[in-house]
Amino acid sequence: MFTQKRTGQGGRTFRMYKFRTMVPNAEEMKKQLMHLNELQWPDFKISNDPRITKVGKFLRKTSLDELPQLLNVIKGEMSLVGPRPTSFGAHTYDLWQTERLDVQPGLTGLWQLFGRASTEFHDRLLLDIAYIERRCLWLDIQILFRTIPAVLKQRGAH
Repeated sequence: MFTQKRTGQGGRTFRMYKFRTMVPNAEEMKKQLMHLNELQWPDFKISNDPRITKVGKFLRKTSLDELPQLLNVIKGEMSLVGPRPTSFGAHTYDLWQTERLDVQPGLTGLWQLFGRASTEFHDRLLLDIAYIERRCLWLDIQILFRTIPAVLKQRGAH
């Protein structure tokens, strides 16, 4: 297990818990692999990323790498449903995008149901803002229940 700095509600950073799925020097390697990035900045994704370990592939495919984030939920840094916390700071956001920082980040959200790792930052933001503008207990319950089959089917797995 390890922690990673993430940006949450109000643009505050916190330490998000995860199971390690990459080699320890993955951040340094990212600079060398930047030319292979398949998404637009500030996102970074490579199919068959050489930094991911064999165990890490399984953890990511099954989303088990996210389980330690329940500790973040217990600590009040995250909620079960909401926009996923980003690994880049609030200064990266355009003004219209900061709406996603108005709420606590979540373990799951609309992005996990409609795209996951293949979705560009701009499109994720639109899903996050749609969620924020419509959020209610019933929507959260629906998202939680729809997340289970999405994870089991490994739809759009990161």
